[in-house]
Amino acid sequence: MRSIKKRPSVRQRTQSGFTLIELMITVAIIGILASVAYPAYTDSVRKGKRAEARAALMNLLQQQERYLTQMNTYQTFAAGSSPGSPKTFKDYSSSDSTSATSSHLLGARLCQAVSGVTPAQRDCVEVFAEPNPGVFSDPQITSMAIDTQGRRTCTGTNTERCWK
Repeated sequence: MRSIKKRPSVRQRTQSGFTLIELMITVAIIGILASVAYPAYTDSVRKGKRAEARAALMNLLQQQERYLTQMNTYQTFAAGSSPGSPKTFKDYSSSDSTSATSSHLLGARLCQAVSGVTPAQRDCVEVFAEPNPGVFSDPQITSMAIDTQGRRTCTGTNTERCWK
């Protein structure tokens, strides 16, 4: 006689996939990592934009010196509004965009008074960079400037980050 094998009454299942607890732990770990990484990333982007603005200020200062040798005076203009057509000076910080998409707008103004004496326009000019509203926000630095005498100034809540 042939023997018949008896099947077990309860089927055994093989488990595949993740449990809900494992998935939630993974999501929590990713959330913690993201909460640490995102502020560091945004701070790094701001530092890069400030460095770009510093380089653009030095370039604008060189343009002003060249203008002085040709016209015997410096040129002043508001941030983002270089005079002349075509523009005499580059009035934005980015090298590969326009003033509408650049992180900082550049300008030039008369130097600040020293010991109560305001220098003439042909003697001293201060170039400055301000964050472009709507494009770049910097809660720590509101303006950075350097004049033809080499004096650097900075305004904002964390001014030691300005020229570093």
